[in-house]
Amino acid sequence: MSNATSDAPSFNFAATPLSPTPSTVEAFTFTGRGSEYFRIWIVNILLSIVTLGIYSAWAKVRRNRYFYDNTSVAGSSFEYHGNPIAILKGRIIAAVLIGGYQVAIRTNPKIGLLVLIPLMAAMPWLVWRSYQFKLYNSSYRGIRFGFKGSAGQSYFNYLLLPVLSGLSLGLLLPFAHQRTKKYLHSESKFGATHFSFDASIGAFYKIYAICFVIGMLGFIGLGIIFGGSLVALGTAGKHAGPAGFSGPFFLMIFAMYAWMFLIIPLGLTMVQNLIWSSTKLGEHQFQSNLKWTKVFFIMITNLIAIVCTLGLFTPFAHIRALKYRLESVTLLTAGSLDNFIADAEPHGSAAGEGMSDLLDFDLSL
Repeated sequence: MSNATSDAPSFNFAATPLSPTPSTVEAFTFTGRGSEYFRIWIVNILLSIVTLGIYSAWAKVRRNRYFYDNTSVAGSSFEYHGNPIAILKGRIIAAVLIGGYQVAIRTNPKIGLLVLIPLMAAMPWLVWRSYQFKLYNSSYRGIRFGFKGSAGQSYFNYLLLPVLSGLSLGLLLPFAHQRTKKYLHSESKFGATHFSFDASIGAFYKIYAICFVIGMLGFIGLGIIFGGSLVALGTAGKHAGPAGFSGPFFLMIFAMYAWMFLIIPLGLTMVQNLIWSSTKLGEHQFQSNLKWTKVFFIMITNLIAIVCTLGLFTPFAHIRALKYRLESVTLLTAGSLDNFIADAEPHGSAAGEGMSDLLDFDLSL
């Protein structure tokens, strides 16, 4: 990970420090290196291509084990126990479901719609089972994580709330975001000890409002600047033709996209800091201290490097981003971490895990 930093002022969006102060502060550390992960990444891609995707299940296990093994807190690393055969079966089921929909929609749009309805209706159930699978196959110090949320809660969070958010033209989106995070965090557990989540709905609305206002002010400012330039061109060069306006117009579009690229790391920073600074494991409190200037620096330099290397920098970019996100989190312990006890937990469904991969969902805690 690069040690370069931006000269721009850094803003700390972490939650207000908690009291009373816990006895020990344990920082998360990530020891993965880009050169190591590049070898895993390139072999995974080549073998997945050669085997027509069959190896992708083993590639996922190999990748996750590398990330888990290199992530540690309080001197111990995490472990991943996913079975590649189970993941492969889940991916086959998911591929059949999605492939059936693709064939149906190309054959007859009406038939495709009829196939899509039950597929979307099954999605919350798959998400729920995927949570169980992912957490059950994660452990720390020999104790597995688990997920106790119900299928009904998943349908509320992943079917009803998205529909209501769309009908409200996005006004309920912060509410839906808070409820889904609360569902995931408060229903997760480590052994027999539950996590808890106390971020308010208002805190999510505040983040969305800040990003919306800053975004709109930027768009308005850019519109005024480039709008004035276009008007000046129209009055000063009436014979320039459409070609004379294309340059400023496309420059304005580029500037608006660049402004959005500034807003995205700001939103990601505030959301991660809010979510993890509002999460506890029993009496142990998490705290996140991302800085948006560094998130932006990592994002923009990663993008430039990936483009310049025709994608070969991708694994290095993944390591840089993950390392900073993980090492910005600390665990404020209220006692010994050796007092957790194991608990029985459902294994979950590899079909849900396979579906989440095919649809590029990030369901990890």
